[in-house]
Formats: sequence, C-alpha cells, structure tokens
Amino acid sequence: MKKIKTAVIGAAGYTGGELLRLLVHHPHVDLVYAHSNSQKGKKVSDLHPDLIGDTELEFSGEVITEGIDAVFLALPHGATKGFLEEHPFGKDTVIIDLSTDFRNESNGFVYGLPEINKEKIKTSKRIANPGCFATGIQLALAPAVAAGWVNQPVHISGITGSTGAGKGLSETTHFSYRSGNMSVYKLFTHQHLKEIKQTFGQIRPGFDSELLFVPYRGNFTRGIWVTAYLPFEGDLLDALSIYESFYKDAPFTHVSHIDIDLKQAVNTNKCILHLQKEKGQLVIYSAIDNLLKGASGQAVQNFNLAFGLDERSGLNLKGIAF
Repeated sequence: MKKIKTAVIGAAGYTGGELLRLLVHHPHVDLVYAHSNSQKGKKVSDLHPDLIGDTELEFSGEVITEGIDAVFLALPHGATKGFLEEHPFGKDTVIIDLSTDFRNESNGFVYGLPEINKEKIKTSKRIANPGCFATGIQLALAPAVAAGWVNQPVHISGITGSTGAGKGLSETTHFSYRSGNMSVYKLFTHQHLKEIKQTFGQIRPGFDSELLFVPYRGNFTRGIWVTAYLPFEGDLLDALSIYESFYKDAPFTHVSHIDIDLKQAVNTNKCILHLQKEKGQLVIYSAIDNLLKGASGQAVQNFNLAFGLDERSGLNLKGIAF
C-alpha cells in the first residue's frame, strides 16, 4: 500500500523522540519531517543518538500542513489548541495529540484508549491520546467498573519513572533527588483522574465512586506500576474470566496468571495485568511503559487503527526483560 505521509511536531522531547524511533521503522510510514523550533537544522540522530544509522532526517523549524496524511502533536500541555489555530491541517489529516488539551473529547476529538474506544478511533480524524497513569489505571479497573464491582472508594497507588515528568530539568527529576529516593506528589488530585472518571462514566453511566490515587516518583527512568484494590465477594477465577473476556480483542493488554514485574512491560506497548484476591479484596496490578503504552506507542496504535492497519504494525517491540 501507499506509505502514509507523516509528521511529528515537538520531536525533541521524550515522547517526540519515542515517536521517531517507532515511525522510522514503521512499514507503512513515510516520515516527512520532524519539527522542533529549538533544534531546527540539527540531525535527528545528534539529539537522539540511538537513531544513528536509522535516519538522516534533520529537524525542521517549518510547519508543513499541505500533503500530510497524519500528524503527531507532542507539544507541552496547553499548547496544542493554540498551535492548531495557527497551523490548521486539512480535514482529512489524522491528528493525534499527546497532550491533555482534548482528552475531554472537545473540538471533535475522540479519546484514544483502544481497549475502550476502538470503533470510534477507526473512524476518527482527531484523536486525543490518553495520559500515562490514566492508561495504567483505566486498564486495571475498566473490567471491574463494567461488571459493576466498583461501588465504593477505590484505593490506587502508582509509581512512575522520571521520564514521566518530561525532558525539562527540575529538582524532582534531578539524579541526586531521584537516586535511592521515593516521594509522593499530587495526592488524590492528579490531573489524570479527570479522564479516568470520564471513561468510567461512559463504561457505566452514573459511575461516581471515589478514586483515591497516591502517585509516587520512582528512582528509575521508565515504566509505571499501578496497584488498585476494591471489595469483592466473588471468586478469583470468575474475576480472571471477566478480565480475559474484556480484553480478548486487545492485542497489547494481557492478563497474567503468575506474578508480574515492571520489566516485562518496559520497552513494549503492552499493559500486563495480574489479579489476586486477599482478605475480601480484589487486587489488580498493572504494568506499562510510560513512554510507549502510556504515550507514543499508544499513539502509533491509534494511528494504525485510524488508517485501517494491523493494530500491531510497527509495535512488535522487545521487552528489556532484565
């Protein structure tokens, strides 16, 4: 088939760099340009040195809107709306936004969580990619919400690597802060809770259970581990059956019957789940790579769906394992 002319805006950051790594090897993509105002004229492989030998592309400071089939927007949160007003793409260009700007499904955007909205994504030209914690938490709890098991406050904890905070330097991403350290931030108020509640309200109208989420900063670079638990009177085997049925058509979300660890998911587009029942509680563990299934990998998954491709195209990645 004809290759899809594709651009990445904001290609110098972590999610932009991950998009380039995926797209230069995607069998159906013609990567037309990678945009960055701060890096224009530089070789992509000078900023992302692991791409040496994979691409000779240089960063462009010019935004080209004509003749582009798909554009990924990896801009800072709050910047996308103004960017699109200044640089309108054609109505047939598929726009996949990785910021928070349109996750409320405003301006004609569809929320891009494939496990929930696959059919909508297939026919959409405007896709709002979910947040990283939001992805891990929603995939952990969506089957339980759909089954009507979530009727009380749900306790959730999640730990993320330092890349989740973006490429900009700050005190809490500095090596001397993160190394050998852990800390809590945005207790019960994390911004991803809005999109999580929006999805759960669509899955189960009237959903209003409290999500008591404790986010942690981890002393590693990438990956997210989520633990959630809720009262559950049923049998563990029944819960496993419900979860496996819910994700039967989800090629990247897997329910493991044995203990899991974070490195199984790092460097992949997988979400790996494991369930336990202890002391009347259903406990769900969820592991993803925050830059892949939590951002750029899921964006490419949405791209594949929007163009009628195999959902796994360009995403058969090797986990680091150890």
